[in-house]
Amino acid sequence: MVLSNKYHVLPFRYRLRFAFEDIHRLGRRLIGKAGELPDFIIIGAQKSGTTSLYQYLTGHPNILPALVKEVHFFDLNHHRGKDWYLSNFPYIQRHHSNANRYICGESSPYYLFHPLVPKRMRELCPHVKLIVLLRNPVDRAVSHYHHMVQRGLEKLSFIDALKEEGRRLEGEEARLIADPKYISAAHWHYSYLSRGLYAQQLQRWFELFPKESLLILKAEDFFQETSSKLHEVCQFLGVSKWNFQIQEKHNVGSYRKVDEEAVRFLEDYYREPNRQLVELLGSEFDWEKIG
Repeated sequence: MVLSNKYHVLPFRYRLRFAFEDIHRLGRRLIGKAGELPDFIIIGAQKSGTTSLYQYLTGHPNILPALVKEVHFFDLNHHRGKDWYLSNFPYIQRHHSNANRYICGESSPYYLFHPLVPKRMRELCPHVKLIVLLRNPVDRAVSHYHHMVQRGLEKLSFIDALKEEGRRLEGEEARLIADPKYISAAHWHYSYLSRGLYAQQLQRWFELFPKESLLILKAEDFFQETSSKLHEVCQFLGVSKWNFQIQEKHNVGSYRKVDEEAVRFLEDYYREPNRQLVELLGSEFDWEKIG
């Protein structure tokens, strides 16, 4: 199966993955097993525990997984259309009683950050329930950087990468908005600082979705109080509580202690954005209290 030339900016591993997944999607459509729109979507933030949350949730007997965790429809694959998106989900008979009610969902943490996703999602899934995990943006940026280094996509030192971000991302968001088919590797990979501007990103979602459609959790609370937070998510999704078997974190990277100069740079950078987030969501998102 040949992928669109628009994917040439992505690493080969992503292009190969999309090709294999497309074979499964095509098979689902051919045998009439394409599903329905998702009941919930975990939209971010990247490196904030979304993999662990999704793995736990899809272990619930009433929550069915998508074909892949990160479908990337509303950011990278929107041009493929609704039928392609539906082929990622199982067919669910919606007439079951609440006791036997099944739901399904996906998790693509680039959704929170991509400027076109809220409008696209509102048009196709206006009633979907959205889950957001927000991690201290300093820690999130550190994890993001080392993730890129480990994947061979980042050659700069951390402090240099932070200082180069403005140049790397210059004009990229405008290009994404101007050309719906445009994919920006820089916007996706090198947005260490920008992805931590949570208040700015959430405002885009609040303009299109009612606040009761979003469950926004602090990642540190999820890491430390996993069982209680999973029960909170289940209540939000309308499924019964479940005795989740709490295990070690999923998708956790290991790396040496980060450069102190970079940490100070990050702390200064996020001081005002974090104040804006507290003003938007409340004092529980004040990371100064846990720093």
